[in-house]
Amino acid sequence: MSDEDRRDSLADQAAAWVPPWERPRPPAAEPDNADVASDITAPSPATDDLAAHPPVQEPESAALPEEPDRDGSDRDESDVGELNRTEPDRTEPDRTEPDPGEPVVGESSDAAGEPRRQAAGRRRVTAPPEPAPELSDTELRGALEAILLVVDEPVSELVLAQVLEQPAERVGPMLDEIAAGYTAAGHGFELRRAAGGWRLYTRPEYATYVERFVLDGQSVRLTQAALETLAVVAYKQPVTRSRISAIRGVNCDGVIRTLVTRGLVEECGTETDSGAFLYRTTTLFLEKLGLNTVDELPPLAPFLPDDVEELADATR
Repeated sequence: MSDEDRRDSLADQAAAWVPPWERPRPPAAEPDNADVASDITAPSPATDDLAAHPPVQEPESAALPEEPDRDGSDRDESDVGELNRTEPDRTEPDRTEPDPGEPVVGESSDAAGEPRRQAAGRRRVTAPPEPAPELSDTELRGALEAILLVVDEPVSELVLAQVLEQPAERVGPMLDEIAAGYTAAGHGFELRRAAGGWRLYTRPEYATYVERFVLDGQSVRLTQAALETLAVVAYKQPVTRSRISAIRGVNCDGVIRTLVTRGLVEECGTETDSGAFLYRTTTLFLEKLGLNTVDELPPLAPFLPDDVEELADATR
């Protein structure tokens, strides 16, 4: 076949080609056997439409130009037919089906654009903790007394309120009521504030009996030097070791170390001018004396001698 015959053949095929959207649609689903004969004899609406409106023949100028393949050879006639068979259908898609490119409700698209369905997990809602039941006055009194019997140091009202899960506004007045009840009943112990908290103590009028039971003839008291040094720290705190030594008239470095070891005195910073360490009493000191603050220490004026000024002048 010459090149001119081949071009004419291609032009004829291109002119006779009908676009897919103008082609007659295939008949619907086959009807029952009873209606087959009537459907065969009845003319098809699509056939009538084609008969009334024949397809327009395109001029030869609209023929596809001849294009060589990638390997340089001309296309065969079978290739044109293959193109006609593989032409995609351009009919409008059914919009009832979701578009693959559009994310469906309940799905999320990943980085590659593919829809990814999310698991509709239930959100766990944690219920708020139920408040602790409010104790009656009798139960609150008994619980406070039980705790105060086992503590080894004064305990504050806030700690007691947290342990019992009760408001602090109830714990404070109840402690005052318990303390007043012990005093009115004449018990051998009392409840009082000490070192910023509450603790049970024996009454001073029964101290001799308690000492006889606890000490049993053994002396565990501080030495006279330690008591004097502790008194100076208690009334002059914060104070340096040099100041304590000047007041007592002797070196007190060893006594200070003893008081620090027993937990009655502690360091509380340094002096601005000299850089010497400052010392003060601890909460254990207040606990041992049964005091709440150092302001409750007795005044020194009644214990000073009458000729204190003469003694001070004599030492200068």
